[in-house]
Amino acid sequence: MANIFEAIPAALPVEIFESLAAGGGVKIERIVSRGHTTPADNWYDQEKNEWVLVLRGSAVIAFPEKPAVTLLEGDYLTIRAHEKHRVQWTDPGRETVWLAVHYQDE
Repeated sequence: MANIFEAIPAALPVEIFESLAAGGGVKIERIVSRGHTTPADNWYDQEKNEWVLVLRGSAVIAFPEKPAVTLLEGDYLTIRAHEKHRVQWTDPGRETVWLAVHYQDE
């Protein structure tokens, strides 16, 4: 047994990406951020869909073709495969704990 809020270091010089489970074309991961962002000139363009849930903290996801989305605790969002996006902001005063599920359409 494990707890998604445990083993978070006091110092986070880089974001933590931790695979929790994977199989059958699905990957579930925990992401921990504290003030981390994607560089302004970098856009994620992923092969799979990504469903993200903010369990703790807050964040802003930016898109080049539509308005940015603010995610607060309990908010979730589906980012379709090849939908360019970046993390524009995460709370610098506390960790943002994400649950991310990467999957392909059936």
